Amino acid sequence: MFRRKLTALDYHNPAGFNCKDETEFRNFIVWLEDQKIRHYKIEDRGNLRNIHSSDWPKFFEKYLRDVNCPFKIQDRQEAIDWLLGLAVRLEYGDNAEKYKDLAPDNTKTTDNATKNAEPLINLDVNNPDFKAGVMALANLLQIQRHDDYLVMLKAIRILVQERLTQDAVAKANQTKEGLPVALDKHILGFDTGDAVLNEAAQILRLLHIEELRELQTKINEAIVAVQAIIADPKTDHRLGKVGR
Repeated sequence: MFRRKLTALDYHNPAGFNCKDETEFRNFIVWLEDQKIRHYKIEDRGNLRNIHSSDWPKFFEKYLRDVNCPFKIQDRQEAIDWLLGLAVRLEYGDNAEKYKDLAPDNTKTTDNATKNAEPLINLDVNNPDFKAGVMALANLLQIQRHDDYLVMLKAIRILVQERLTQDAVAKANQTKEGLPVALDKHILGFDTGDAVLNEAAQILRLLHIEELRELQTKINEAIVAVQAIIADPKTDHRLGKVGR
């Protein structure tokens, strides 16, 4: 997930970095601040460098606030990615003359028609502000997190198009008119000894059956969607993979 940025920053082990290893993670944060970000003065980095302290999480949480990171200490992967993005920007700023004349990657200049057809493709997905905005929208709309922020943005776009347009909201606000049901024609299967309770139990059972029907409909729709993907794979030449 972080290999490209770690490689760009000359990290000693970009392929083997394990953010879930607490010691490796803390050492990485110290390296990132000492070598790349350098937000604190050298004499103020002591708490962050004391990786064996039980209070280190508090120091790291304060560090995130001090660099204006939009993520909390619990959002470890998101915070690391944001810090790496900040480090890359600072690294470029320190070495602008070194990088300004580099030729762009050939993969970025091919298939312009495809890029123009997909508006999301031109976004800077490595921009920390972009990632923070996408994460905020995903949390607001209760969308599952994904390592690829572009995937999350597409999910947000689909949700907005399908659920939050004026027509969709108006349709959702429409009162559903149910059909009258004769309860005496439906056998409950047991007797509570109270006529009122028996009627309430019949109503609950009918509502449960209706929910099961809606669930089955959604399951069928999901199956159809999966079959459509399997039956019609799309080739993404940039990834060298077949499939969506």
